[in-house]
Amino acid sequence: MTYVTDVMKPKNIKLADETSFAAALKILRDGGLVALPTETVYGLAADASNDAAVAHVYALKGRPAHNPLIAHILRPEEAGALAHVNALAQSLIDAFWPGPLTLVLPRKNTELSQIAGGWLPTIALRCPDTVWREAFIKSGWTSPLFMPSANLSGRISPTTAAHVAADFGDKINLIIDGGACSGGVESTVLQIHEGHAVLLRPGTIAAEDFAPFVTDLRLPDTAPIISAPGMLASHYAPRAKVRLNAIDVREGEVLLGFGAVMGDLNLSSLGDCAEAAHNLYDYLRRLDREGVQTIAVAPIPKHGLGLAINDRLKRAAADR
Repeated sequence: MTYVTDVMKPKNIKLADETSFAAALKILRDGGLVALPTETVYGLAADASNDAAVAHVYALKGRPAHNPLIAHILRPEEAGALAHVNALAQSLIDAFWPGPLTLVLPRKNTELSQIAGGWLPTIALRCPDTVWREAFIKSGWTSPLFMPSANLSGRISPTTAAHVAADFGDKINLIIDGGACSGGVESTVLQIHEGHAVLLRPGTIAAEDFAPFVTDLRLPDTAPIISAPGMLASHYAPRAKVRLNAIDVREGEVLLGFGAVMGDLNLSSLGDCAEAAHNLYDYLRRLDREGVQTIAVAPIPKHGLGLAINDRLKRAAADR
């Protein structure tokens, strides 16, 4: 696969500004698809009320029909029109939105496409903190956006516009270039049921940060069905094989280091999990395009943001 460089920048990549935001809104109103930057990863956006546009997202990504999408809203207060929001959910909304938290809540009957929900009784909601949100609000846009990561299903998520173009080329109407995503891994996903919260997907917000609001945060293995993105056993995967918790490099491998385990590339020589999360997908893509057969990855701490990094690496290393 040919990867995008600054010299070969596709014509459908436009810098994030008022002009490109206006163009994105027109495309979305017409049922097209737009790749948008967020604080976590780039998303492939479609009007959530347009069945044809949502179906196009699934087809373009090659995404399994049972894997639900997150509805992205522009204002935190819009959640109540789409889902039943109890006191626990509201406290989390007040504390973390706009931001990298997704809440899975009991769904209300709305005009949103049922295709994207996997026909579940719940809906996944997020209010992102992005460069385009205020522009969309000022334009009068009101529909949520179903917006999975803008990459081929099961593969490495994109954290730059070039990553999106590498997977899709000109098959997307517009890719808005907002620079490298600050977070580097996807949002944290919590399912709220009655007074309980289940951590369906570790993410940018560490589990420890929910302590003031959630007294009994449950683990992902208590979730019986796929009710949010990122729960498939194999996901976020490069073409190369992945070996975890490596402290040495074997023949035919390239070592992706962390901290004192230096490696050929180092996610963070300082052992900083935030820096490692920011670099993770970019480095995996870089090694993939170099034709590496096996990526050995140094141990990452299993707390804080390291929990999310380990989750992504475990799925990247799973049998496919």
